[in-house]
Amino acid sequence: MDREKGILTVVSGFSGSGKGTIMNRLLEEHPDTYALSISATTRAPRPGERHGKEYFFVSKEEFESMIDRQELIEYAQYVNHFYGTPKEYVSQQLGLGKDVILEIEIQGALKVKEAFPDTLLLFVTPPSAEELKRRLLGRGTEEASVVASRLGRAWQEAQGVEAYDYLVVNDQLEECVQEVHGIIQNEHARVARNGSLIETIRAGLLAFAKGE
Repeated sequence: MDREKGILTVVSGFSGSGKGTIMNRLLEEHPDTYALSISATTRAPRPGERHGKEYFFVSKEEFESMIDRQELIEYAQYVNHFYGTPKEYVSQQLGLGKDVILEIEIQGALKVKEAFPDTLLLFVTPPSAEELKRRLLGRGTEEASVVASRLGRAWQEAQGVEAYDYLVVNDQLEECVQEVHGIIQNEHARVARNGSLIETIRAGLLAFAKGE
């Protein structure tokens, strides 16, 4: 199998689905296997955040230059700040053999898929809409109106789930983490990802067939 190059994986999901927790657990349990993509942003660092760790912090002018130079796989604007996925960092980590994970919403995921057709798309969901509401309310950090807004947003996001390769139901966290790990690692065995190995084996068999 082709383990020299990593697999780019986009993880999306409803707010409250637990996708962030799943990714953090993957990184904790398999630090040599996965790398979390670091986004570039024009917002100022928050206390404790470091350049190149949580984000690449850049000026608006620098971000716009990155757009012009086509150095971002995807980007979007939220609350007067820009966020984007640097192409160079992702390509570097993939070249090192790391499976790179991006946590972005559906529109961004489709842009990544367009730029990198081999991208694996995973969508994380709780087992039911009722469970999603329970988890959002269980946070105890948001007003009912905010929870209602997030549920409305989830309904909109649910309309694009068919664009993804796998639907991952996050019912039991540990089982879900192992399922996601298994899906990504099994992708390395996909025939379409092992063209060079297949050609090498064919060449060897041809030599045997010719009696060489």
